[in-house]
Amino acid sequence: MTSITGEYQGSLRTKLTHKSSNTQLITDAPIDNHGKGESFSPTDLLAAALGSCMVTIMGIRANTKNINLAPFQFQIKKIMQTSPRKVGRVEIEIVCSKDIPLEDRVYLEKEARECPVALSLSKDLEQRVTFSYV
Repeated sequence: MTSITGEYQGSLRTKLTHKSSNTQLITDAPIDNHGKGESFSPTDLLAAALGSCMVTIMGIRANTKNINLAPFQFQIKKIMQTSPRKVGRVEIEIVCSKDIPLEDRVYLEKEARECPVALSLSKDLEQRVTFSYV
């Protein structure tokens, strides 16, 4: 079980501490929602969690099958919806090596789309995921 503690620091900022590692993270409200936008917003973390979960699962599965993922990069875009204000869409572009065989690509893409975060989010959240091989 993971434990995280939080502290509201005023000015729409929070400090989170991951108990087992003592790693800290600051969140700040975005500029378009009364904040300073000086750090990740809570909804940025949601999008980041989705993208990082997908590539982490790909890494785990690649290790299991001895698939070399290098080079391996990804980009995340979060699109807010206004009424009600929520994350409406997350776009994730995952760029892998062109040397990955087609069979392994299909397997890794399926596993990424079924990562724990993806499966935990509402079906109302559009998850637009693209894979490129260069």
